[in-house]
Amino acid sequence: MKILAAALVLSSLLFGTPVMAGSGHDHGHSHSSTPVSQDKVGVKAAEIVAALVNRNKLDKNWDSIKASSIEKITVQGNPEWVVVFVDKTIADVEKQKLYVFLTLGGDYIAANYTGK
Repeated sequence: MKILAAALVLSSLLFGTPVMAGSGHDHGHSHSSTPVSQDKVGVKAAEIVAALVNRNKLDKNWDSIKASSIEKITVQGNPEWVVVFVDKTIADVEKQKLYVFLTLGGDYIAANYTGK
């Protein structure tokens, strides 16, 4: 039941949100939730990737890829997390790295292949 509830919550967060929003994404967020740990962000990012795979926004191979790095960054004056997943088996070199952006509180912002 917990898995179903988590899936529903995650789906509602992702519903209607552009996943691969071209070359960039909007960093103009104003979330003020309590910061989460790096470990928790890694788990949340993996859940986001799984949800994107389930929605056919990402190829199924991404579901088995573990995060290669998790960093706090600042974009346009806003602190956020970026979690990078790498799949070297993808022929298109420009799509071997998937960047997942989250607020410091762990809320999903965007995912793309550019890191911008």
